[in-house]
Amino acid sequence: MDRTKQIIRTSTIGIIANVFLAGFKALVGLLAHSVAIVLDAVNNLSDALSSVITIVGTKLSVRPADRKHPFGYGRVEYFTAIIIAVIVLTTGITSLIESIKKIITPTQPEYTTVTLIVIIVAILVKILLGLYVRRQGKKLESDALVASGSDALFDAVITLATLVSAGIMLIWGVSLDGWLGALISAVIIKAGVEMLSSPVNQLLGERASAALVHEIKEEILAYDEVQGVYDIILHGYGPNLSIGSLHIAVPDTMTAHRIHGLTRQISEQMYARHGIVMTVGVYANAEGDAEQAKLQQLVTETLAGEEHILQVHGFYCYDDGVRVSVDIVPDLTVTDDHAFICRMKEKLQPLLPGREISIVIDHNYSE
Repeated sequence: MDRTKQIIRTSTIGIIANVFLAGFKALVGLLAHSVAIVLDAVNNLSDALSSVITIVGTKLSVRPADRKHPFGYGRVEYFTAIIIAVIVLTTGITSLIESIKKIITPTQPEYTTVTLIVIIVAILVKILLGLYVRRQGKKLESDALVASGSDALFDAVITLATLVSAGIMLIWGVSLDGWLGALISAVIIKAGVEMLSSPVNQLLGERASAALVHEIKEEILAYDEVQGVYDIILHGYGPNLSIGSLHIAVPDTMTAHRIHGLTRQISEQMYARHGIVMTVGVYANAEGDAEQAKLQQLVTETLAGEEHILQVHGFYCYDDGVRVSVDIVPDLTVTDDHAFICRMKEKLQPLLPGREISIVIDHNYSE
């Protein structure tokens, strides 16, 4: 079963569980003539909303690319996760307000056998549902499912806390209802903010995971002709598609035909294994000309030995024999690119008399 179908199936189970719980509460509430239980049943129907949102978002996200959205609709999943995270935040804030009211004006809880049965059943169903949905969300890398499962678990925790505080009140006469509710509400609000941060960061352009970048490098370096992998940039368009670019260093003795074949192989591999539409650029390492090879080694080793430089690549000697260019990646302590370039040119100029030196700063977008 593909990822989309699994997400929809999991969300459907969430809807069924909440409808079952709502029906159970409504039936018990009507038999016990309890308006509170009937109203709580209605609340359970609203809890199914997060599952409905997940299904709608998932279906929209798999719509094929069109002229207006050439990279598809995968990012709809991020918006789905944001909406559900906002629902969790709203739950936490509402619970906090009610808890503060109980702290200011404590109330004596009243429970009957019927209400206790309803509460215990609700807690068990919500815990099982929450654990299942959240586990599926992590497995399928769906922020919306993770948020939906957490929402169910928080409902169970709030209800359990109410039950525990009521027990303490009835046995020892100490009212902890408001304080315990406030503590749990704070935890829910914190979790809601964390849930919100993940899809928001993805929409803003989150840095690719170090594990993925390392894997990409290892795979590409496995090709015999590739002598280095640089400038990896990835943009996410949903869980199944990314757009990216990188540079590979190859010997300058390779023919254009062979380079074309190599870059095509790499692009096909990146899409097949990682769902990345990858553009592959090329840096030519000097090997065919001994003088240029010596010059490249001199420039590369000199700059690599300088403080604050993480990487040196992309050396190029122009055909006029006067101009040379090289790319460097500085660490985050370098904030004035122009001043840093000037300092590096001063280091190189005595080693390259009569040459025009161009230094390009590449920023580290992936490591």
